[in-house]
Amino acid sequence: MSETVTASTSESYQDESYKNQDPELWRVLANCLGADPDLFFPERGAGTKEAKAVCSGCEVRDDCLEYALERGEKHGIWGGLSDRERRLIVRYQLANTPYSVVLRGADVKLQRGSQS
Repeated sequence: MSETVTASTSESYQDESYKNQDPELWRVLANCLGADPDLFFPERGAGTKEAKAVCSGCEVRDDCLEYALERGEKHGIWGGLSDRERRLIVRYQLANTPYSVVLRGADVKLQRGSQS
């Protein structure tokens, strides 16, 4: 009998065995679940602070960001980052520059990684 992974507790998510069965399970654990989607897709020039605040304490923030980067999401706030901020990450990845992304609250800081 196979074991089913559920999203009823954060322990089941932290286990990460869910990725073998359902790689998008993170969506049901996201802080934004049930929130107004317009908050995460603001009009040009509108602020992103509120959306980023929702993301800031989300336990699946990294999975959300990874999802957006893998799929080339061009619009919206994903994993606490705007489309402009995600483009910076992609640019560093394409340049094969050793950068790590440090996410703190609603701010994004790019730091040069160690050269090993």
